Amino acid sequence: MASDAPTSEPVLADYRAILERERASLERQLAELGHGESGGLNYDPNFADTSQVTAERGEAEALAGELKEALAEVEAALARLDNGTYGRCARCGQQISPARLEAMPAAQLCITCASRA
Repeated sequence: MASDAPTSEPVLADYRAILERERASLERQLAELGHGESGGLNYDPNFADTSQVTAERGEAEALAGELKEALAEVEAALARLDNGTYGRCARCGQQISPARLEAMPAAQLCITCASRA
């Protein structure tokens, strides 16, 4: 895949498939954590609120936050595929290298701009 220009139709279809699998994986992980429809984690109200439970909740909330952030990045990449801007740096407008997109399909910045951030 790395030898093709990231804007060719077969390559874009490959990236879309990768991003859709990643989205499904992230959604499954959030569901396994008990991420509810309300956007927060669901807890058993009858469960004792000890310090250990509080610590575990904190860890679960942090992990859920990271998963939701990754999911938002994947969804943004899918939106860029839909609107024709996928593979272009959001900051400078240059083409993102195929190697970077292969390593990070949801990347929105080229390596130069990402290193400045």
